[in-house]
Amino acid sequence: MGKPFFAVLGALFTLLGVIGAFLPVMPTTVFLIGALYCFTRSSLKLERWLLQHPRFGETLRAWRDNGAISKRTKCVACCSMLLSFIIFCIFANAPLYAYAGVAVFMSAGAYFVISRPECVDA
Repeated sequence: MGKPFFAVLGALFTLLGVIGAFLPVMPTTVFLIGALYCFTRSSLKLERWLLQHPRFGETLRAWRDNGAISKRTKCVACCSMLLSFIIFCIFANAPLYAYAGVAVFMSAGAYFVISRPECVDA
């Protein structure tokens, strides 16, 4: 894949991250991490812009350098997954294996988040 592909994909991820900053149902940081990945492969200027961003730069640098997530972010992520699972259980009319599958995948996601090193809350 070439630089133009990664530049366009990075711009798309950045747009989704900006939308996520204003909509509570959409994530922000995960899209910005994706944008950082793409910009690292396509544009040093845009990569630098993200890393120096006053609101998200510190979080992105902590992730890139150490794979670190702040304690507050870990708490929000895990609580969101738990709340999503509870809502799924209340409103879904699914077979038992679907509930078990969702529980397994959300538990794996929560384990991943919890197992990352901690950085100072931004």
